[in-house]
Amino acid sequence: MAPIIGIAVCQTIADYMEAVRRAGGEPRVLDPARDNAREVIAEIDGLLLTGGGDVDPVLYGRSAHPSTKIVPSERDRFELELARGAMDADLPFLGICRGEQVMNVAGGGTLIQDIPSEVTGALTHAIDTPLRHEVWVSRGSRLWTVMQEQVGDAETLQVNSRHHQAIDRVGKGFDVCATAPDGVIEAIEKPQLRFCIGVQWHPENFWRTGEFRSLFESFIAACEQK
Repeated sequence: MAPIIGIAVCQTIADYMEAVRRAGGEPRVLDPARDNAREVIAEIDGLLLTGGGDVDPVLYGRSAHPSTKIVPSERDRFELELARGAMDADLPFLGICRGEQVMNVAGGGTLIQDIPSEVTGALTHAIDTPLRHEVWVSRGSRLWTVMQEQVGDAETLQVNSRHHQAIDRVGKGFDVCATAPDGVIEAIEKPQLRFCIGVQWHPENFWRTGEFRSLFESFIAACEQK
């Protein structure tokens, strides 16, 4: 039987669901309006937190930047509880874009709220077209191992970016496993857990062409382990 993957509801959830199905998982949409985070963690085999608006900076001890677009507080509370519950239970956990940022905040980290004004020499990270900037992957990391075929000897990936925020102070227990050439953190992982990886780009957009299929397949494989 396919492992059940809880996927946080968002406006573009169809791509996440299809990427999970193609990798062998059974999606279950998680909605703060009807689901209880503690109960969900006991019922699913893996957690996928999706993209969307910005985490309320009060949750990591900052005041809001003018560019910050805060989502309803119910989503923040729900996803932070899911993230902490997944990590406490060593439940396989994949965070994408906002999901990576929630993962980091759940671990006590903070965020850069506006890359253009806070990062000197920043690349353009808000790009709608696919595969438009490079990230450098740390050799020997879990992400490097998962993406070995695509990374190759160059230790680089071409990714699609749609974000104006990024990780600032890294949460407890996380390693940075990919950065952009401007120093912006593009992926984190918690190596002591079964599978806990967050990426800043949108691998789910490539379910038709398969560029990041190995990331989803590795996630699903971890979810199948009991």
